[in-house]
Amino acid sequence: MRKTRIAIIGAGLAATPHALALNELRDDVEVACVTATGRSREQLETFARTHGFPIGSSPDEALSDTRIDAVLILTPPSTHLELVQKAVAAHKHVLLEKPLEISTDRAERLVAMCVDSRVKLGIVFQNRFRPAVRKLAAIMKAGELGKLAYAGVDMRWWRPQSYYDEPGRGTYARDGGGVLLTQAIHALDILMWLAGDVASFTSMPATTVLHAMEAEDFVSAGLTFESGAAGHVLATTGAFPGFPERIEFVGLKGTAVLNGGHLQVFYQDGRADEFKDTAATGFGARPMDFSHTAHRELLHDFVNAIRENRNPSVTGNDALRVQKLIERMSPRPERV
Repeated sequence: MRKTRIAIIGAGLAATPHALALNELRDDVEVACVTATGRSREQLETFARTHGFPIGSSPDEALSDTRIDAVLILTPPSTHLELVQKAVAAHKHVLLEKPLEISTDRAERLVAMCVDSRVKLGIVFQNRFRPAVRKLAAIMKAGELGKLAYAGVDMRWWRPQSYYDEPGRGTYARDGGGVLLTQAIHALDILMWLAGDVASFTSMPATTVLHAMEAEDFVSAGLTFESGAAGHVLATTGAFPGFPERIEFVGLKGTAVLNGGHLQVFYQDGRADEFKDTAATGFGARPMDFSHTAHRELLHDFVNAIRENRNPSVTGNDALRVQKLIERMSPRPERV
Protein backbone atom coordinates (compact mmCIF):
# COMPACT_ATOMS: atom_id res chain seq x y z
CA MET A 1 0.00 0.00 0.00
CA ARG A 2 1.38 3.40 -0.99
CA LYS A 3 2.05 6.02 1.61
CA THR A 4 -0.63 8.60 2.39
CA ARG A 5 0.66 12.01 1.31
CA ILE A 6 -0.11 14.89 3.67
CA ALA A 7 0.58 18.61 3.35
CA ILE A 8 1.01 20.63 6.55
CA ILE A 9 -0.45 24.15 6.59
CA GLY A 10 0.89 26.04 9.60
CA ALA A 11 4.24 26.01 11.37
CA GLY A 12 3.47 27.71 14.67
CA LEU A 13 3.29 26.61 18.30
CA ALA A 14 1.08 23.56 17.68
CA ALA A 15 3.12 22.16 14.79
CA THR A 16 6.02 20.51 16.64
CA PRO A 17 4.21 17.48 18.17
CA HIS A 18 2.59 16.81 14.80
CA ALA A 19 5.98 16.94 13.06
CA LEU A 20 7.55 14.55 15.56
CA ALA A 21 4.60 12.17 15.22
CA LEU A 22 4.60 12.25 11.42
CA ASN A 23 8.29 11.40 11.29
CA GLU A 24 7.58 8.33 13.43
CA LEU A 25 4.81 7.33 10.99
CA ARG A 26 6.98 7.68 7.88
CA ASP A 27 6.45 4.03 6.91
CA ASP A 28 2.79 4.94 6.26
CA VAL A 29 2.83 8.71 5.74
CA GLU A 30 4.82 11.08 3.57
CA VAL A 31 4.85 14.79 4.35
CA ALA A 32 4.61 16.24 0.86
CA CYS A 33 5.32 19.79 1.99
CA VAL A 34 4.87 22.31 4.77
CA THR A 35 3.54 25.78 4.13
CA ALA A 36 1.95 28.51 6.22
CA THR A 37 -0.25 31.58 6.26
CA GLY A 38 1.27 34.67 7.83
CA ARG A 39 4.40 32.87 9.04
CA SER A 40 7.74 34.44 8.13
CA ARG A 41 9.85 32.60 5.59
CA GLU A 42 12.66 32.28 8.12
CA GLN A 43 10.40 30.63 10.71
CA LEU A 44 8.96 28.29 8.09
CA GLU A 45 12.42 27.31 6.86
CA THR A 46 13.61 26.66 10.41
CA PHE A 47 10.65 24.40 11.13
CA ALA A 48 10.99 22.51 7.83
CA ARG A 49 14.75 22.07 8.23
CA THR A 50 14.41 20.87 11.83
CA HIS A 51 12.01 18.11 10.84
CA GLY A 52 13.26 17.33 7.34
CA PHE A 53 10.16 18.46 5.42
CA PRO A 54 10.02 20.04 1.96
CA ILE A 55 8.71 23.62 1.81
CA GLY A 56 5.74 24.49 -0.38
CA SER A 57 5.32 27.95 -1.85
CA SER A 58 1.76 28.46 -0.59
CA PRO A 59 -1.30 26.65 0.83
CA ASP A 60 -3.03 27.07 -2.54
CA GLU A 61 -0.19 25.24 -4.30
CA ALA A 62 -0.41 22.37 -1.83
CA LEU A 63 -4.16 22.12 -2.23
CA SER A 64 -3.90 22.07 -6.03
CA ASP A 65 -1.42 19.15 -6.01
CA THR A 66 -3.39 16.07 -7.07
CA ARG A 67 -0.76 13.78 -5.52
CA ILE A 68 -1.65 15.00 -2.02
CA ASP A 69 -4.37 13.05 -0.18
CA ALA A 70 -4.97 15.20 2.89
CA VAL A 71 -4.04 18.43 4.63
CA LEU A 72 -3.14 18.99 8.27
CA ILE A 73 -4.33 22.51 9.13
CA LEU A 74 -2.51 24.06 12.11
CA THR A 75 -3.25 27.75 11.52
CA PRO A 76 -5.18 30.13 13.84
CA PRO A 77 -8.91 29.33 14.23
CA SER A 78 -10.06 32.38 12.24
CA THR A 79 -8.43 30.94 9.09
CA HIS A 80 -9.99 27.49 9.27
CA LEU A 81 -13.23 27.99 7.35
CA GLU A 82 -11.57 29.45 4.27
CA LEU A 83 -8.83 26.80 4.21
CA VAL A 84 -11.29 23.95 4.65
CA GLN A 85 -13.45 25.39 1.87
CA LYS A 86 -10.43 25.24 -0.43
CA ALA A 87 -9.54 21.72 0.74
CA VAL A 88 -13.08 20.49 0.07
CA ALA A 89 -13.03 22.05 -3.41
CA ALA A 90 -9.76 20.21 -4.07
CA HIS A 91 -11.13 16.91 -2.69
CA LYS A 92 -8.58 16.74 0.10
CA HIS A 93 -9.32 15.11 3.46
CA VAL A 94 -8.73 17.39 6.47
CA LEU A 95 -7.18 16.95 9.90
CA LEU A 96 -7.88 20.20 11.73
CA GLU A 97 -6.32 21.60 14.89
CA LYS A 98 -8.91 22.54 17.50
CA PRO A 99 -11.10 24.54 17.79
CA LEU A 100 -13.14 24.20 14.61
CA GLU A 101 -13.48 27.97 14.14
CA ILE A 102 -14.02 31.20 16.05
CA SER A 103 -17.82 30.85 16.34
CA THR A 104 -20.46 28.14 16.31
CA ASP A 105 -21.95 29.52 13.09
CA ARG A 106 -18.66 29.27 11.22
CA ALA A 107 -17.94 25.88 12.81
CA GLU A 108 -21.32 24.51 11.67
CA ARG A 109 -20.68 25.66 8.11
CA LEU A 110 -17.25 24.04 8.15
CA VAL A 111 -18.55 20.66 9.36
CA ALA A 112 -21.53 20.70 6.98
CA MET A 113 -19.41 21.28 3.88
CA CYS A 114 -17.18 18.32 4.74
CA VAL A 115 -20.19 16.06 5.34
CA ASP A 116 -21.89 17.16 2.13
CA SER A 117 -18.76 16.62 0.03
CA ARG A 118 -17.80 13.35 1.80
CA VAL A 119 -14.43 14.75 2.78
CA LYS A 120 -13.16 13.13 5.95
CA LEU A 121 -12.76 15.65 8.75
CA GLY A 122 -10.72 14.73 11.82
CA ILE A 123 -10.16 17.03 14.80
CA VAL A 124 -7.03 17.24 16.95
CA PHE A 125 -8.42 16.13 20.31
CA GLN A 126 -5.32 14.07 20.98
CA ASN A 127 -6.09 13.57 24.67
CA ARG A 128 -8.60 10.88 23.74
CA PHE A 129 -5.61 8.79 22.68
CA ARG A 130 -3.66 9.10 25.94
CA PRO A 131 -3.34 5.69 27.66
CA ALA A 132 -4.92 6.86 30.93
CA VAL A 133 -7.88 8.38 29.08
CA ARG A 134 -8.37 5.19 27.05
CA LYS A 135 -8.43 3.16 30.26
CA LEU A 136 -10.91 5.60 31.81
CA ALA A 137 -13.12 5.42 28.72
CA ALA A 138 -13.13 1.61 28.83
CA ILE A 139 -14.19 1.68 32.50
CA MET A 140 -16.95 4.21 31.84
CA LYS A 141 -18.30 2.58 28.70
CA ALA A 142 -18.41 -0.83 30.42
CA GLY A 143 -20.62 0.69 33.12
CA GLU A 144 -18.21 -0.24 35.91
CA LEU A 145 -18.99 2.93 37.88
CA GLY A 146 -22.74 2.38 37.60
CA LYS A 147 -25.25 5.12 36.85
CA LEU A 148 -23.50 8.47 36.74
CA ALA A 149 -24.28 10.86 39.59
CA TYR A 150 -21.70 13.58 39.08
CA ALA A 151 -18.92 14.60 36.67
CA GLY A 152 -16.62 17.57 36.74
CA VAL A 153 -13.48 19.29 35.47
CA ASP A 154 -10.95 21.35 37.43
CA MET A 155 -8.34 22.89 35.12
CA ARG A 156 -6.03 25.26 36.98
CA TRP A 157 -3.33 26.07 34.41
CA TRP A 158 -0.89 28.94 34.10
CA ARG A 159 0.02 31.12 31.15
CA PRO A 160 2.26 34.18 31.69
CA GLN A 161 1.33 37.52 30.14
CA SER A 162 3.98 36.98 27.48
CA TYR A 163 1.82 34.16 26.10
CA TYR A 164 -1.06 36.59 25.51
CA ASP A 165 1.23 39.29 24.16
CA GLU A 166 1.44 37.45 20.84
CA PRO A 167 -0.72 39.44 18.40
CA GLY A 168 -4.24 38.01 18.26
CA ARG A 169 -3.89 35.50 21.09
CA GLY A 170 -6.84 35.51 23.46
CA THR A 171 -8.92 37.68 21.11
CA TYR A 172 -12.32 36.90 19.65
CA ALA A 173 -11.26 37.85 16.12
CA ARG A 174 -8.37 35.36 15.89
CA ASP A 175 -8.96 32.70 18.56
CA GLY A 176 -12.70 32.95 19.16
CA GLY A 177 -12.30 33.13 22.93
CA GLY A 178 -10.04 32.44 25.85
CA VAL A 179 -9.41 29.63 28.30
CA LEU A 180 -12.45 27.52 27.38
CA LEU A 181 -11.96 27.41 23.61
CA THR A 182 -8.15 27.31 23.61
CA GLN A 183 -7.18 25.23 26.66
CA ALA A 184 -10.14 23.64 28.50
CA ILE A 185 -11.71 22.38 25.27
CA HIS A 186 -9.67 19.16 25.61
CA ALA A 187 -10.96 18.38 29.11
CA LEU A 188 -14.51 19.36 28.11
CA ASP A 189 -14.30 16.98 25.16
CA ILE A 190 -13.40 14.12 27.53
CA LEU A 191 -16.17 15.19 29.92
CA MET A 192 -18.89 15.22 27.24
CA TRP A 193 -17.54 12.12 25.48
CA LEU A 194 -17.96 10.08 28.66
CA ALA A 195 -20.78 11.89 30.54
CA GLY A 196 -22.97 12.94 27.60
CA ASP A 197 -24.51 16.24 26.57
CA VAL A 198 -25.21 19.09 28.98
CA ALA A 199 -28.89 19.96 29.43
CA SER A 200 -28.46 23.16 31.43
CA PHE A 201 -25.82 25.21 33.21
CA THR A 202 -25.04 28.39 35.10
CA SER A 203 -21.66 29.92 34.29
CA MET A 204 -19.51 32.83 35.44
CA PRO A 205 -16.80 33.85 32.96
CA ALA A 206 -14.30 36.57 33.84
CA THR A 207 -11.09 38.22 32.72
CA THR A 208 -8.98 38.56 35.84
CA VAL A 209 -6.30 41.10 36.78
CA LEU A 210 -3.70 38.42 36.05
CA HIS A 211 -3.88 38.95 32.29
CA ALA A 212 -4.30 41.81 29.85
CA MET A 213 -6.42 40.08 27.19
CA GLU A 214 -9.79 40.45 25.49
CA ALA A 215 -11.41 37.09 26.23
CA GLU A 216 -11.87 35.18 29.49
CA ASP A 217 -9.09 33.59 31.55
CA PHE A 218 -11.45 32.20 34.22
CA VAL A 219 -14.77 30.33 34.08
CA SER A 220 -16.72 28.60 36.83
CA ALA A 221 -19.92 26.73 35.93
CA GLY A 222 -22.46 24.37 37.43
CA LEU A 223 -23.86 21.74 35.02
CA THR A 224 -26.79 19.38 34.68
CA PHE A 225 -26.28 16.60 32.12
CA GLU A 226 -29.10 15.17 30.01
CA SER A 227 -28.74 11.96 32.02
CA GLY A 228 -29.70 13.92 35.14
CA ALA A 229 -26.18 13.83 36.58
CA ALA A 230 -24.79 16.98 38.17
CA GLY A 231 -21.41 18.47 37.36
CA HIS A 232 -19.14 21.45 37.30
CA VAL A 233 -16.33 23.13 35.36
CA LEU A 234 -13.59 25.37 36.73
CA ALA A 235 -11.07 26.51 34.13
CA THR A 236 -8.37 29.15 34.32
CA THR A 237 -4.95 30.04 32.94
CA GLY A 238 -4.27 32.17 36.01
CA ALA A 239 -3.23 29.56 38.59
CA PHE A 240 0.53 29.98 38.97
CA PRO A 241 2.63 27.86 38.48
CA GLY A 242 0.04 25.56 36.85
CA PHE A 243 -1.35 22.22 37.98
CA PRO A 244 -2.45 19.02 36.18
CA GLU A 245 -6.13 19.10 35.25
CA ARG A 246 -8.52 16.90 37.21
CA ILE A 247 -11.49 15.12 35.60
CA GLU A 248 -13.78 13.20 37.95
CA PHE A 249 -16.70 10.82 37.42
CA VAL A 250 -18.80 9.63 40.36
CA GLY A 251 -21.26 6.77 39.92
CA LEU A 252 -23.39 4.52 42.10
CA LYS A 253 -20.64 1.88 42.16
CA GLY A 254 -17.51 4.01 42.43
CA THR A 255 -15.45 7.06 41.54
CA ALA A 256 -12.84 7.59 38.81
CA VAL A 257 -10.36 10.47 39.09
CA LEU A 258 -8.02 11.42 36.27
CA ASN A 259 -5.39 13.83 37.62
CA GLY A 260 -3.18 14.73 34.66
CA GLY A 261 -1.97 11.30 33.55
CA HIS A 262 -2.71 9.56 36.86
CA LEU A 263 -5.96 7.57 36.89
CA GLN A 264 -7.37 6.23 40.16
CA VAL A 265 -10.60 4.25 40.46
CA PHE A 266 -12.25 3.55 43.82
CA TYR A 267 -15.10 1.02 43.91
CA GLN A 268 -17.66 0.90 46.72
CA ASP A 269 -17.11 -2.86 47.11
CA GLY A 270 -13.56 -2.14 48.33
CA ARG A 271 -11.65 -2.66 45.09
CA ALA A 272 -9.29 -0.03 43.71
CA ASP A 273 -7.44 0.41 40.43
CA GLU A 274 -4.61 2.72 39.41
CA PHE A 275 -2.90 3.60 36.15
CA LYS A 276 -0.08 6.09 35.61
CA ASP A 277 0.58 7.76 32.30
CA THR A 278 3.66 9.89 32.94
CA ALA A 279 3.18 12.27 30.00
CA ALA A 280 2.68 15.93 31.00
CA THR A 281 -0.17 18.01 29.57
CA GLY A 282 1.32 21.49 29.13
CA PHE A 283 -0.33 22.98 32.22
CA GLY A 284 2.44 25.47 33.07
CA ALA A 285 4.35 28.27 31.41
CA ARG A 286 5.57 25.97 28.62
CA PRO A 287 2.41 25.09 26.66
CA MET A 288 4.05 22.41 24.51
CA ASP A 289 5.63 20.56 27.43
CA PHE A 290 4.08 17.16 26.68
CA SER A 291 4.77 13.99 24.73
CA HIS A 292 3.79 13.72 21.07
CA THR A 293 2.69 10.08 21.52
CA ALA A 294 -1.03 10.89 21.61
CA HIS A 295 -0.65 13.00 18.45
CA ARG A 296 1.00 10.02 16.75
CA GLU A 297 -1.94 7.77 17.65
CA LEU A 298 -4.45 10.36 16.45
CA LEU A 299 -2.59 10.82 13.15
CA HIS A 300 -2.37 7.07 12.68
CA ASP A 301 -6.12 6.78 13.22
CA PHE A 302 -6.77 9.57 10.69
CA VAL A 303 -4.61 7.90 8.04
CA ASN A 304 -6.35 4.56 8.64
CA ALA A 305 -9.74 6.28 8.35
CA ILE A 306 -8.78 7.44 4.86
CA ARG A 307 -7.55 3.98 3.87
CA GLU A 308 -10.53 2.15 5.37
CA ASN A 309 -13.09 4.70 4.14
CA ARG A 310 -14.50 5.34 7.61
CA ASN A 311 -14.87 8.34 9.88
CA PRO A 312 -11.91 9.32 12.06
CA SER A 313 -12.34 8.48 15.74
CA VAL A 314 -12.78 12.19 16.53
CA THR A 315 -15.14 13.85 14.05
CA GLY A 316 -16.25 17.35 13.27
CA ASN A 317 -19.57 16.69 14.96
CA ASP A 318 -17.74 15.66 18.16
CA ALA A 319 -15.93 19.01 18.17
CA LEU A 320 -19.12 20.87 17.32
CA ARG A 321 -20.87 19.54 20.44
CA VAL A 322 -18.11 20.94 22.64
CA GLN A 323 -17.86 24.25 20.81
CA LYS A 324 -21.61 24.88 21.11
CA LEU A 325 -21.40 24.39 24.88
CA ILE A 326 -18.35 26.64 25.19
CA GLU A 327 -19.96 29.48 23.25
CA ARG A 328 -23.03 29.27 25.48
CA MET A 329 -20.95 29.14 28.68
CA SER A 330 -18.78 32.11 27.77
CA PRO A 331 -20.62 34.27 25.23
CA ARG A 332 -18.53 36.87 23.46
CA PRO A 333 -19.67 40.50 23.60
CA GLU A 334 -20.47 40.39 19.90
CA ARG A 335 -20.78 37.45 17.52
CA VAL A 336 -17.82 37.34 15.13
